[in-house]
Amino acid sequence: MTTEPSKSAVRILVAEDDDAMRIFLLNALSRAGHDVNAMPSGESAVTCAGLGSYDLLLTDVEMPGMDGVDLARLMMADSPKLRVMFVTGYAEKALQATDVISRGARVLSKPFALSDLVRQVQTMIAAPV
Repeated sequence: MTTEPSKSAVRILVAEDDDAMRIFLLNALSRAGHDVNAMPSGESAVTCAGLGSYDLLLTDVEMPGMDGVDLARLMMADSPKLRVMFVTGYAEKALQATDVISRGARVLSKPFALSDLVRQVQTMIAAPV
C-alpha cells in the first residue's frame, strides 16, 4: 500500500549524493505526508527544480560537482520564498553561507534522528516566509 501525498502536501526537493541517506530522507518525508523528489546531485536537483516549484530544498552541503550551498543560492534566486535546510556533517561550511542563512536556512547536523528531521521540517513549513 502506497501513501499518496495530500493536495496540500508540501513539495520537498532532496539533494543528497549518499544513496542510503537519500533513500532514508525520501522515505521519512514521504511517510510524513510530503510530496518528495530526491536527486543524487546538485545538477540533477537543478534539472528537477526546472520541472516544477518546491516549498523546501533539503540538501547535503558536500556533494561532488555543485555543492548544496551553491544549489541553495541558485534555487533561492529563482524562488525567493523557497525554504532551505542543510543536512550535513559539515555544519561549519553551511553556516559560513551567511547570505543563505540570513534568509532563514537551517542546518541539521548528521547524524540525526528521524523525529528531529520531521520536527525541523514541520517547524520550517509553519514559519512565515
